[in-house]
Amino acid sequence: MTSADPEPAVLAPPVQARLFSRAHRTAVTVLAGGVALYAMNLYFTAALLPSVVDDIGGGDLYAWVATGFLLAAVLASVLVSRTLARIGSRGAYLLGFLGFALGAVITALAPAIGVLIAGRVVQGLGGGLLAGLGYAVLRSALPRELWVKGAGLISGMWGVGALIGPSVGGVFAEIGAWRPAYVLLAVCALLLAVASVRVLPPGGGTRTRAERMPVTSLGTLGLSVASFSLISAFPGTAATASLLSAGVVFLLAFLVVEARSRATVFPRVTFEHRNPLKWIYLLVATLCAGVMVETYVPLFGQGLGHLPPLVAGFLGATLSLGWVLVQLFSVRFRPAAARGSFLVAPLLLTASMLAFAFIQAADAQPGRLIAWTLLLVIGGVAIGAAFPHLSAAALAATSNEAEGAKAAAALNITQLIAYAIASSLAGVFVHTGGPELVDSARSLGIGLAALCAIGVPAGWFLFRAPRHSTTDA
Repeated sequence: MTSADPEPAVLAPPVQARLFSRAHRTAVTVLAGGVALYAMNLYFTAALLPSVVDDIGGGDLYAWVATGFLLAAVLASVLVSRTLARIGSRGAYLLGFLGFALGAVITALAPAIGVLIAGRVVQGLGGGLLAGLGYAVLRSALPRELWVKGAGLISGMWGVGALIGPSVGGVFAEIGAWRPAYVLLAVCALLLAVASVRVLPPGGGTRTRAERMPVTSLGTLGLSVASFSLISAFPGTAATASLLSAGVVFLLAFLVVEARSRATVFPRVTFEHRNPLKWIYLLVATLCAGVMVETYVPLFGQGLGHLPPLVAGFLGATLSLGWVLVQLFSVRFRPAAARGSFLVAPLLLTASMLAFAFIQAADAQPGRLIAWTLLLVIGGVAIGAAFPHLSAAALAATSNEAEGAKAAAALNITQLIAYAIASSLAGVFVHTGGPELVDSARSLGIGLAALCAIGVPAGWFLFRAPRHSTTDA
């Protein structure tokens, strides 16, 4: 092990290289498009699902449509670096896009909820691979001086997906055409597959032998995510407490296994004393937790603010709007500002969630709704300010090529785990608020603020970390 200092390269001032120049634009489109396709699909399906259940039934298995997709996506994300090692970036992207398209077609043709869930699992396998590849292939597809800009674009696709997904899904739901909606997703995936063949190299991505599967880590992680995801399927105090406890126990077991095993999901350097990766992943997870407020904002907008569904839906996307817009500027941060964003982002996001909780009212007037909008935008600004620099810092946390690809893929794994857990806990927070919607809104804001606050010490450690503190594996 030798010491290296990736930060100056990661957080260097903007250069003249153009992200969308002729040399890079098609590759950038493939990388960002894969993540956008995955992110949009999350919100897309949420808007369509009531129409799906009305058509083919299966309301008792409602939660498994999301759970099956999410578990498959987590598994596929874990396999990103191994897939790259075996079949290279072109083969990996083809596998991801074709798998996503196949899953979308199965979903579109599903005669019953069981077949639809199977299609969603296949879609999750392809989508999880695409979401992880966006970060992992960035290292080889773009020059180092474009990593921050590229990472900013890719991470911004999560916000773009949150903006586009609900509106497009809502339009198809409004006209009663949920099956053509999934056909459209399949067509988009196939077009991106063709583009990936044109621009990505056919050789091995990491040029290293794939390590053995982390079976124990995958088992404990899968049990943790499944436990949290099943909370919504089994309401009731006893079941919620049991599943919540099981999820926490399995998550802690996963971290213990990761720290002690040789075959791991996260890079082995993550748990080394002076390596910042652990704090990067923790901060990413807590920032992602704040995004889950968007799931319930449309409900609050209609129930408390008396907004029409379309307007309430756009209100729910304001956090993502702030995220996307601020990244247009945050990728140009100089090193000091970038390091400062690690400290400020979790504080600002926590404050915005708390303020959102405390300004709730049973009859929200226009002035209060404007305040909601501003607070949600501020929360998005917090995420967008730090996210591209966290992504780029993880990419350069080690100069070992295999470990670097693994560190990049683990960014997506962290996001998926955070979304799964925070989404499930958000449901618990809303239920804890009781039958009154205003109390549920307050409970959600306070609960998400508590999750986001976990990122404050992580941001502090990253802000204070010595510049020569990462380990070169």
